[in-house]
Amino acid sequence: MARLEGKVAIVTGAGGGIGRAHALAFAREGARVVVNDVGGPRDGAGTDAGAAAKVVEEIRAAGGTATASTHTVATTDGAAGIVRAALDAYGRIDALVNNAGILRDKSFLKMDEAMWDEVVAVHLRGTFLCSQAFARQVVAQGGGGRIVNTTSVSGMLGNFGQANYSAAKAGIYGLTRTMSIELQKHRVTVNAIAPIAKTRMTEDLPMFQGVDTLTPEHIVPAALFLASDLCADRTGHVLAVAGARVYAFKVVETPGRFKETDHGVWTAQEIADAWEGIVRV
Repeated sequence: MARLEGKVAIVTGAGGGIGRAHALAFAREGARVVVNDVGGPRDGAGTDAGAAAKVVEEIRAAGGTATASTHTVATTDGAAGIVRAALDAYGRIDALVNNAGILRDKSFLKMDEAMWDEVVAVHLRGTFLCSQAFARQVVAQGGGGRIVNTTSVSGMLGNFGQANYSAAKAGIYGLTRTMSIELQKHRVTVNAIAPIAKTRMTEDLPMFQGVDTLTPEHIVPAALFLASDLCADRTGHVLAVAGARVYAFKVVETPGRFKETDHGVWTAQEIADAWEGIVRV
């Protein structure tokens, strides 16, 4: 069954890795796909229009329908251009997968401002701008839509050398939650995936050496589920995928401790003394 038959889907960062896998799978499921990618290396330096074009050719060779976009996600004009590419080609949009990303890894004390700004611009600002452009069009169309963001285990738990990336990905989690609340009345679901996969972005990390069970193809079903009617009205969730394991990330509160005296005002010493009871889940 073609889960996305008649739908128009935008996939950013679709020139390789997980984004390419998303685009190919969505096309196989009947979607008309906008393959967005500026090209270039994983640090975001430089561009290559051929990256998006090559994936479009793959889709068309397999009998699918696709068009390329080389707009950047990191500017208002770029986000508008991506949406316009979909409308010019297909007249509507139904699903957006925010997948574009770059890496500028460096330990916290050695990270400079440019490294911070460039990573946050692509991941967090790009997700905001593309989602806003998409949502405005979907609301104008009527009929609802689906946004699938990409956060990260680094954003949920932190990771050495990735202060910029983990901060941006944590921001995407908060953005996902807020958008899911605000856009629900417009029948737009907003969810996120937190993928662990061996790609050009991650292949040199020690955890991926000799590993062939953490592939982009493992990630695709989660995005397909969240972008299709199978998702129903589920919104505001983060699905993590690591090979055969699918699980959810949630922010949880501990039961905590209550103080009955002194009008409930704690002292610093009392917090120290009650620490284990406060933080225990």
